[in-house]
Amino acid sequence: MRRRKGYYASKMKRAVHLLFYKRHTKPGVKGWELRKALGADYPKVLKILDNYLKALDLQVKTVFEGEKPVEKPTLEQLDKARFYITLRGDLTPKEAKMIGWRIDDLAGLAITIAYVISKKGKAPRKEVEELLRDKLPGWKVGLNVDRYIRYGYLTQDENEQLYLDWRTRAEIDQKAFIDMLLSK
Repeated sequence: MRRRKGYYASKMKRAVHLLFYKRHTKPGVKGWELRKALGADYPKVLKILDNYLKALDLQVKTVFEGEKPVEKPTLEQLDKARFYITLRGDLTPKEAKMIGWRIDDLAGLAITIAYVISKKGKAPRKEVEELLRDKLPGWKVGLNVDRYIRYGYLTQDENEQLYLDWRTRAEIDQKAFIDMLLSK
């Protein structure tokens, strides 16, 4: 038993190194990279790590690129997924202020994400900007949309269609977000 604990402890340490330190343009790690570094039992290692991170209000989040979340993913699906460390709970207003975003910028991001979700995952940039102009100063709208794209919350194709990007899928529980908006 003691040997087994040491085995998983060393794998967890390697998993933390891979997950916390950015090595690519996007943070997080692909499943195949974890399998290569940790072995085929990396999902079990991540589950143990996730339990340790609970005390710190953090979690290991699995994002299936371009797919809906899968209830019981196969190892092949996990190999294609990306894994992140994210907050488990919510930020308090005081903590949210410390992340460097103004409240109106966060509100604009929330409006934008809600609008894109309501349009089945894609929306023309012009429509989003028109919507934001009703709530934000006009000069800020284009800057904010560009910022949301740059930070990975949205992506834009060549036809100026906006889609939810990796960071929205990693950091926001879309169902809980929509439920919260509808309850208000």
